[in-house]
Order: sequence, then C-alpha cells, then structure tokens
Amino acid sequence: MANLRTAMDSAFWDLNVATPKTLDGSARLVPGDPFPLDGARASRALRIQQLSLLSNGFPLGIIPSYSPTSQKELGSFSLQSLLLKRAISDCWLGLVGQFRPRKLISSIKAELSNIDEWELSSFKDVAKHFLNKSLYSFGLYSQLSLTSSSSIMLSTEGHGERKGRRTKAMLFHKLPGHDITLEAAWPELYIDHRGNYWDVPESISLNCSSLVSDSGLRYRFGIHKNGGYPQSLDHVYDELPFSILPGLCAKAAFSYEKSRDFWRLKESKKDALVKPKDDGSSRPSYDIRLKEPHSAVSGIIGGMSAAWLKGGEGSNNGEKKRMLNADLFGSLCYTFQYGKFRKLYGDLTRLDARLDICSASAFAKRFIVRSVSDRENPLSSPRLSLIFQQQVAGPIVFRVDSKFLLDSSNGGRGPCFEDYMYSLSYSLRLLRSGKVVAWYSPKRKEGMIELRLFEF
Repeated sequence: MANLRTAMDSAFWDLNVATPKTLDGSARLVPGDPFPLDGARASRALRIQQLSLLSNGFPLGIIPSYSPTSQKELGSFSLQSLLLKRAISDCWLGLVGQFRPRKLISSIKAELSNIDEWELSSFKDVAKHFLNKSLYSFGLYSQLSLTSSSSIMLSTEGHGERKGRRTKAMLFHKLPGHDITLEAAWPELYIDHRGNYWDVPESISLNCSSLVSDSGLRYRFGIHKNGGYPQSLDHVYDELPFSILPGLCAKAAFSYEKSRDFWRLKESKKDALVKPKDDGSSRPSYDIRLKEPHSAVSGIIGGMSAAWLKGGEGSNNGEKKRMLNADLFGSLCYTFQYGKFRKLYGDLTRLDARLDICSASAFAKRFIVRSVSDRENPLSSPRLSLIFQQQVAGPIVFRVDSKFLLDSSNGGRGPCFEDYMYSLSYSLRLLRSGKVVAWYSPKRKEGMIELRLFEF
C-alpha cells in the first residue's frame, strides 16, 4: 500500500523528507502542509549508516548527489564519502565529507589558460584553488546506546559556502507499544509544499507515538517549540509558513487504518523454494513486501487538535490563525499488483492510487463559504497521488511518483499537475525488504542515492 501513515505524521514537526541539501540527507516537512509524495520520504536508516553500506558498491566509496546552491559557480553536482567510522562497545562515531568539483575545475582551467611558462609560483597558484573552503562540507555524527531501549544521537555539520553550523541532538526511548523522542536542532531545516527551504534558528520537540495495533488504531501527541525568525535558504519571498514561526505548540492526533483485499495470491511453501534451474538453488522474492500479487483497497481516517501555548501570532493566506483548532483528515488508496517480483523479467507491475483530504474543515469551507482566501488555502483541495512501479530486469525497478490537485485554486477546472519524481531502485535480497534508490525531483531539481529499508 502507499504509505497511509503520512496523513497523521505530516501534522507534526518530525516528518523527514529526503534532500541532499544537508549531509544527513533530510529536511523536515512544514507541519500542516499537504502530504508529500511517498517517494519523497527520507529513509529510515541514518545517512551515515547508508553511506557505510553504499560505499561498498561505489568506486572509492564516493556517492554522487545533485542539489542547487545559492552560489551558482559551485554547481549542483557533489560527491559524498564516509571518511571515518569508529565503533567502540555501545558507541560509534563517523565523519562524512562532501566535495563540489565544478568550481575547482573551472578555476583551474582559467588559471592554466593564463600561464605562459610553468614556474614554481604557477604550481602554487593552481594548488591554492584546492584550499577554497566553499568546495567542502563536513559532518560529524555519533550515537551512544544508554540502555537496551534508549539511545542518544548527536551531530554537527558545516558547509563551506554558508556561515554557521547545523547541530542536532536526539534522545530515543522505546516503551511497550510506544516510542518517545526528544529532538533539538540549531538550526532546523524545513521544506514546504512548494519546494522552498526555511531555516528555523531553534527547534525543540518532545513526541510520544504509539505503534500500530492489530485493530488499526494509532495515536500520538507532543509539544514543540520554535525559536527565532525563519530565514529562507533559497532567498525566496513567499509568505512564511505559520507553523514554523516562533512559539510553543502542543498537538495530539489519532488515526484508524483498515485494508481489505479484493483478491490476493498467497505465497506457498512451494513458491518460496522455486528452482529456476537444476542446481537446486532457491529464488525468493527480491522484496518480501512485493511477493504477493493482489488487488486491495485501504483507508485511514483521523483527527488532530493543536493549541498554541505561546506565540502563534500570524496569518495564513490572509486568514488569522486560531490559537486552538481541531481538524479531520483522511486517505483512501487502491492498489493493484501483478507478479511476485521473483523472476528476471516481467514479474512486477504495480499501481497505487491514493486520494488525500488533508483538512476536512478547509475542504468543507471551500464549498460553503466560497471566499477567495478559502480557495487559496492549499489544504482545501483534495489530491490524487499515483505511484507506478515496473520491473526492468531482475532486482531493478523503475518508479514514478506523481501528485495531482483535483481542483486548482487558480480558477481552472479538472486535475492540476502539482509534483512528480522518478526513481530507479535495486532491491537487495539479503535485506529482505531493502533497496538502493536513485531518485530525481524535477520540481526541486534535486537527486540523490539512498538506502531504504521496509518503507511500506
């Protein structure tokens, strides 16, 4: 199924979206924005863990990524590598480095074109370009296991082309049926539904979330503090998202999730031991989450309430925000899968279609009040997300994520194309449901390579 839990998680401050803008490979979705593309959600694995495994399959352990910078001469192409990793008992430490080669290459070419005769000073002039700090970025990451159910993670990273550093701390504690996280960042990077990035000088949150029960019920609650005035990373002048303005906010949400199969071809013991040749070898599915052909429908419905305990002054689309508010949300998804993703060719075609209503109150006001501000509210229109996956060869799968606005606010009628991204993945049987994903987002003009695990 397409990830239905995004419906509730997007209301909070800890939903990670994949991006190469930071060395840890993620930015937080602006809470209260429309649900992101499924393929845009960041991997559950830490970026340093991804680099540790990915480096085994890339020349010299160098992983490429693509992301525009404020300084155009630096270019969008960059190379990342895990420079150091040390593990001692219940603690590990890692150093990640990033290099942008475009400015270095262009600077050296310009220097060489001006050299008539090679002298010692000429070599020095060429060598000084390697010392330009804007070419490099470094991040230091560590994790310490306090107990069998508690751990703390610390990280700091600096980018040569920008002033300041990003510092983060997270305390994770696991309870029976619940997860508790305490997170802080100075600053925290957020991304809104338009693809704009915002730096919030201080971001601190405490969250408690339940695991999904057999009944499909899930809930979570938390408190969050923003400090300082957000700054645009891309120097855009759009209206600031209300939810990242300075203030203290408490939120609680619940959801109920259910699914039903129209038909499903269950995997048998015989299927799990297919003998492709006479060598007696088995060929299980490349991904255990994609091993059963089926047609199914699933849905989620839930509610959210928020209270601004401090701050919260501001407006959104010209309408004064309330200090206390509550809302409903829901998603309905249909999934069709052909193939068991076991053979070398033609054994996987999958389509997910998901209809999202991000805010029931905004959706209702759009038709009842019919004011201009309600029509401009990005939450007032339902959205249709389509995910198409097709096996190319063996464990390689091509995927397209797209999202349509079903009633655009610009006066047009019919679906309006809002966002899309492409990806190519290589599934790893040894990880049961793990894959290396190379994706590109034309809207954000970004692309990177990730290791993703159990992302359904």
